[in-house]
Amino acid sequence: MNLKGRSFLTLKDFTQEEIKYLLDLSAQLKEKKKRNIAVDTLRGKNVALIFEKTSTRTRCAFEVAAHDLGMGTTYLDPSGSQIGKKESIKDTARVLGRMYEGIEYRGFGQEIVEELSKYAGVPVWNGLTNEYHPTQMLADLLTIQEQFGHLEGIRLVYMGDARYNMGNSLMVACSKMGMHFVACAPEKYFPNQELVSQCEVWAEESGGTITLTENVTAAATGADVIYTDVWVSMGEPDEVWDERIRELTPYKVTGKVMELAKPKAIFLHCLPAFHDLKTKIGKEIYEKYGVEDMEVTDEVFESPQSKVFDEAENRMHTIKAVMAATLGA
Repeated sequence: MNLKGRSFLTLKDFTQEEIKYLLDLSAQLKEKKKRNIAVDTLRGKNVALIFEKTSTRTRCAFEVAAHDLGMGTTYLDPSGSQIGKKESIKDTARVLGRMYEGIEYRGFGQEIVEELSKYAGVPVWNGLTNEYHPTQMLADLLTIQEQFGHLEGIRLVYMGDARYNMGNSLMVACSKMGMHFVACAPEKYFPNQELVSQCEVWAEESGGTITLTENVTAAATGADVIYTDVWVSMGEPDEVWDERIRELTPYKVTGKVMELAKPKAIFLHCLPAFHDLKTKIGKEIYEKYGVEDMEVTDEVFESPQSKVFDEAENRMHTIKAVMAATLGA
C-alpha cells in the first residue's frame, strides 16, 4: 500500500483497504510507542500546523506524533497566520509548500483545506472542517476495533446533531467499513440527503447500512457503540443553545439509553464533553437553563462503558500513521 504524497482530507477519498492499512499501521505504531521503540524515520522534515479553530487533542496529537517521527512543527494559531486575510489560501499554500513537507489545517469550510491541498504540492491533512473530521474517524475506528476485534457488522448509533462534521464523517466511515450507521435525532438534524445517498451506495458495497430515525428506543436497542458530540459547534452563536437544549435533550445519552444497547456496548465522544458543571460554559448553561449536563450524563461518561480517553489517546497514534504513510516513512 503506497499512500506517499496523498493528502488526507476526508475518508470519502479512501478505499476500505486503504483505511484498513492506516488502522493496521496505527496499531503497529501504538505498540511500538508502548514498548519505547523509536520510529523517528522522518527526522529532518518539518510540518506546519494551521489552527483557525483551536483544539487540545488535535494540536497535541499532531505535535507529539510529529515529534515521535523525528519532525519539527510550527504551530500557527488564529492570530499567527494571514490565511484568507492578507494572503489568499492559494498563496499561503504555495508559500508553506516550499518550506514544509506537510501541512495540517483545522478550521472552517472544507473548500479551504481542499484548496490548500490543490496548491501546496505537499500532503495536507484535515484536522477538522465544518463538514468533515477524518483524523477523528481513524481514532474512533481504531478504538472500536480494539474493543470488539472487528469493524464489520458493528452497529454505531450517533445521537444528536448529525448535520455537520461528526455525523457526516461517522456515516462515511461506517459505510466504507461495513458497519451499520444510525443517526438518531429530530429530522431537521439529519445529514444532508446527497451525502446519505452516496453513503448508501458505499454501505451496499461493504455490507453496511444507513438508518435515520427520530426514535431513541429503536436506535439504541442492540447497539454496539453509542456516540454523541456537543450540541453547539465552535463558531456558532450562543443564541442557538436555547433551541438545541429544547430539541436535543430527548437525545441525551443516559444510563437508560445505554441499557438498551448490548451488554458490552461502549460509549464514545470526540470531546470536549459537557457532562458536569466543571467547565465555564457548563456553569453558564446551568445558570441560564438549569441543566447539569447536556449531550451525555456524568453517569455514562464516567462509566466502565465509556472509552473516551482510549479514543482521545488514539488520535495521536492514528495521526502518526497518516503522517508516516503520506510522507513515506
